[in-house]
Order: sequence, then C-alpha cells, then structure tokens
Amino acid sequence: MRIRNKPWADEFFEENNHIILQDPFSYKGNWKEAFTDKKPLHLEIGSGKGQFVAGMAANFPEANFIGIERVKSVMVGALKKVKAAEVSNAVLVNEDAKDLRDMFSESEIDHLYLNFSDPWPKTKHAKRRLTYESFLEQYKEILKDGGKITMKTDNRGLFEYSLASFSQFGMVIEDVTLDLHELEEEKNVMTEYEEKFAEKGQPIYRCIVINIK
Repeated sequence: MRIRNKPWADEFFEENNHIILQDPFSYKGNWKEAFTDKKPLHLEIGSGKGQFVAGMAANFPEANFIGIERVKSVMVGALKKVKAAEVSNAVLVNEDAKDLRDMFSESEIDHLYLNFSDPWPKTKHAKRRLTYESFLEQYKEILKDGGKITMKTDNRGLFEYSLASFSQFGMVIEDVTLDLHELEEEKNVMTEYEEKFAEKGQPIYRCIVINIK
C-alpha cells in the first residue's frame, strides 16, 4: 500500500515538539531528561500509528515510553494518538534507527517491544529481521542486565526463528504464548495490526525474553 505524503507534517511535529523529539540523538545517556518524571524507560521499535505506545503510557504510568517510527506519514498518526491520550510519559522519535547504540547508552533501557515486525520470510533477507543477531547485539547493549524484550507477531515462521535466535544469543526465554488472546489478559495493549488479526481469529504469538549481560 502506498503511503501518502503529508506536507504539513513538519509543522505539526514542530508544534508538538514536547512529544516528538527533534534531536533524539542528543538524549543519548540522558533519556530520562526527556520526561517530566524519572522512571524506567520502555522502548518500542516500529511504533506505526501509535496505538500501542499511547495505550501503554496510559495504562502504565509508572514507566516512560519511547516510540520509534521511521516513516513520517505514519508517525503523524502516532503523534495524534499520544496527544489525544493526554499522557506525559510518552515521546516519539521519527528516525530510521539503524543502530540503536547511536541513540541510547549502555544499559539505558529497561524494556523493549517488538510488535508485528516485518517477517522478511526469504532466507536471503534474514539479516533484516529485527531478531537477527546484529539487532540482538544492539538490544543486549542498550538493555539493562535483567531487562526484557517482549515480542508479538502473527507470523509463526518469524516467531520460531526469533525463539531460536534469542536462545542462541544467550538470552533467557521467560514466557512463550502461542495464542495470546486465549489468556484474556486485561492489560494487554493491542496494536492496530493485532486488532485486525484478532477479529479474524488469527492466533497471536508472544514471547518475553530476559537480557543477560
């Protein structure tokens, strides 16, 4: 699907620069200064239209949330959702975070979320998967010892690949769920994709992984 350009996005971002940060790389090592209160830092990679990060910020005020999304026209939707949620514990970053270590210092993040990432099913594209070892190296460094990764996907192949990848990299798998919505967890915050898949009765796979330094 072709994503429409939104020429007014820059002005909208500047008007809300307390939510969408204009120079996120300058916060490296000092991300707690981006928030009103100093709390554990939670990071979502690929925030899409922002339903998850806005919902998490509203439901878990004891943490601060950072949402990264590289596509500007998509980030507009995320900004609208976070703004509408009227939360002070969520900020957004419109960047292509090729290496998270350029943006975050060692052990700066408490919890990282990978929600419905592109599965890149072809073997020749494995290096693009967000659970490939080059990405896990980044996560391992920016996450605290004992910090967590929560991954949700509708793609069984990616899920199985990721479980193996986490294990081979020395991370500890704390929990594996093959049909998340069967659990009926009250505090599960769904993404836009998750809602669509759930309506179709498609199983949602989730794992929670512990980072070991």
